[in-house]
Amino acid sequence: MVGAAPFVLSQVSVARTGTDGLYPQSANLYGISIDTGQVAPTEMERQIVEGSYNLTLPESGLPPLLMGVGLADRMQLFEGDTLLVVSFENLKMDILGGLNPTMRQFEVTGVFTTGMYDYDMQNVYTTLGAAQELVGITNPGVVGGVGVRTRQPELADEVRGKIQESLGFPFYAESWMTTNRALFSALRLEKIAMGLILGLIVLVAAFNIVSTLVMVVADRTREIGILKAMGMTRRGIMRVFVLQGAWIGVAGTMVGTACGLISAFLIGHFEIIRIPPDVYFVDHLPVSLNPLDVLGIVVASVTIAFVATIYPAWKASRLEPVDAIRHE
Repeated sequence: MVGAAPFVLSQVSVARTGTDGLYPQSANLYGISIDTGQVAPTEMERQIVEGSYNLTLPESGLPPLLMGVGLADRMQLFEGDTLLVVSFENLKMDILGGLNPTMRQFEVTGVFTTGMYDYDMQNVYTTLGAAQELVGITNPGVVGGVGVRTRQPELADEVRGKIQESLGFPFYAESWMTTNRALFSALRLEKIAMGLILGLIVLVAAFNIVSTLVMVVADRTREIGILKAMGMTRRGIMRVFVLQGAWIGVAGTMVGTACGLISAFLIGHFEIIRIPPDVYFVDHLPVSLNPLDVLGIVVASVTIAFVATIYPAWKASRLEPVDAIRHE
């Protein structure tokens, strides 16, 4: 764990002030503390595309607000615009006995993009104090939770378990893995399906190697007979065709791996393939290279190519010299 910061989370409704044509939008309001004196608990500072990450009070005196680029585009909001935030957690009774939600104006001081549709469409951020006041928390020491950042994202679930064990009931700890458990389950199934498809493609390539070597054996039958008549052993004949097939497999694997790595780098770095964010949750095709996956695919491809050479090589080694020389 390298960073931690308190936060307040509330379901709110946001609406652009001064316009009647835009309907209110629901959003998740996070009250956060940026200056914790430690490593920043989020990467949001790098994700700002308009305005600044600094949640200081603007000249208007209104509380500052950071919002996702998707929500800002939908509501046609820019840096310096004001919007109305409505909270239904802090209901106040009027003189007639009715309950009214708490409303407060905020000023947009920054717009961020995470590349994930749901986050950019639903999340807004303000100062911890402004969020506490909006939802009716009068004690500054009371918060909704504490966000924790680990040195490696993969350790989040392990850290979550330790925190949960340490705090116990009624506290509840969750990680980005548990929050998106359904998504990761779907991705694991998709990875298995892609592995099966890749395996079938490699098998097709292996059959091509087999057919190529069988044709070579049929075409070079006389030459094989001459070599055997000159004293070349069956093992030597078999070695020739195994090496030829293995060379085809290794060369094809190396060329394919190089092309795949270059393509993956270009697609991931330049975000070449754009996809509908409202369908796939992200606006571009993300690429993640796992060295172990690449190594496993290379080894499996070369092994299958090598195994595919055994039958044609064995068939060539079984040819009798006399029959092979007389072959037309």
